[in-house]
Amino acid sequence: MTLHTQLDAWIDAHFDEEVRFLQELVRVPTDTPPGNNAPHAERTAELLAAMGLNAEKHAVPAAEVQAAGLQSITNLIVRRPYAPGNTIALNAHGDVVPPGEGWTHDPYGGEIVDGKIYGRATAVSKCDIASFTFAIRALESLGTKLAGGVELHVTYDEEYGGEVGPDWLLKKGLTKPDLMIAAGFSYQVVVAHNGCLQLEVTVHGDMAHAAIPDSGTDALQGATHILNALYALNTDYLLVTSSVEGITHPYLNVGQISGGTNTNVIPGKVVLKIDRRMIPEEDPTEVEAALRRTIADAAASFNPPRGGRAIRVDVKRILLARALKPLPGNRPLVDAIQKHGQAVFGETIPAVGTPLYTDVRIYGEHGIPGVIYGAGPRTVRESNAKRADENLVLEDLRRATKVIARTLFDLLQPS
Repeated sequence: MTLHTQLDAWIDAHFDEEVRFLQELVRVPTDTPPGNNAPHAERTAELLAAMGLNAEKHAVPAAEVQAAGLQSITNLIVRRPYAPGNTIALNAHGDVVPPGEGWTHDPYGGEIVDGKIYGRATAVSKCDIASFTFAIRALESLGTKLAGGVELHVTYDEEYGGEVGPDWLLKKGLTKPDLMIAAGFSYQVVVAHNGCLQLEVTVHGDMAHAAIPDSGTDALQGATHILNALYALNTDYLLVTSSVEGITHPYLNVGQISGGTNTNVIPGKVVLKIDRRMIPEEDPTEVEAALRRTIADAAASFNPPRGGRAIRVDVKRILLARALKPLPGNRPLVDAIQKHGQAVFGETIPAVGTPLYTDVRIYGEHGIPGVIYGAGPRTVRESNAKRADENLVLEDLRRATKVIARTLFDLLQPS
């Protein structure tokens, strides 16, 4: 039996334990918003300690957490140094979007049906807290000499941009790995991803009684005029293509609209929240400037009905997540994952880009080469990630854990 197959055998023998660990992670809600995530970190640290993996707890000051729009965050670092050499970080985030409607399974139940585990974050990305943890345990079960070390980073700010998650840890100097792998899906290794710009647009009109609409300016009509100008941009974006396989073109979405005070009142204020996905080739500064111009031009061209006053618009940036561009040093990660992915899954594991944005870009901005790989299907849609009945095929969890364990073993061999 080779050492790689010994790793596989250990993971098989402990897989029921790995699934129970994932169930425990799913059963502690981390809905973001509101982002009260410290309790999950405490529970995760407790579960890790029971396996002999002591986690450092790094509580982010309340003022910084609240400034980021969240309630509480404690980020975790498990350090496993073996000998001098490269340190490989494994990062998975515990924060998740709220479950929403339409579930047929308990979103916090971790129910297992027909070889799948159901629950919010079973696929994104509490599953990889499990896969990374058990890959480390499998690696250490060999008792062989290793060079370098491994760190497990469990962070809680991926959904809001990472500034008080991994970015906070890196800026504080609490970690500086040489390479990193972040939570992903099993059938491809992701080497690049889109960026994301989010803007909050507040349209101010002039509130009035609905019976005398001439006495005010309808902010919703003004917002609709701006919306039409924004959505028209998507036609132009189809012509802006990326050279990265797996990434197509930019896209703009208005994900949230709020405003008005009552049904019988002309709305005096409407707020739009815009999500603009950027391909790696785009300059975020230019993208933001162009969006602001579009909004300003649309506001200026809006003609209030019946001679009302002009609308006024405020634009505030709420998120800038830069695209992940491949760093040259990621090649050892890509090669090892592709090699062992093919061995374990029996098919080629391509290196591609993804239209999502993730925390990996933060490590990249700090000069740390990284890739995205973990437990999950071929597409986000298959897992219902961020939708009702999110789920994970347990066999993908098992096999991804083996790929990560084998990859760590290869990269930590003494020279």
